[in-house]
Amino acid sequence: MSQDQKNLEFRQIADKFIDLANNESEGKDSARIGSSMIYACARYSSFVVASHSKDRAQFETEIDGAVEFFSNEFKRMLIDNMEEYKAVFTEEAPRYEHLVKKDK
Repeated sequence: MSQDQKNLEFRQIADKFIDLANNESEGKDSARIGSSMIYACARYSSFVVASHSKDRAQFETEIDGAVEFFSNEFKRMLIDNMEEYKAVFTEEAPRYEHLVKKDK
């Protein structure tokens, strides 16, 4: 599989999770949905590390590195997405205008 195909698959999988979150957020607090997604990500990431460990001792030695890795990845991706969302506040016809809170 080429790197372009891997990137496309990565985005398609992420979009499925985002679609699920969007569907769940109808009539619910979006911050709560976001927190649930963070929990799910942490839970699954823990599973990934555990499933790649041969035993508890190896798992325990992997914890600090895994926490650092996943924390750094989340921070990098969050910053990238925040930068993209800045356009909501600067474009003539923002893509996500319906999400921007208006003063009443």
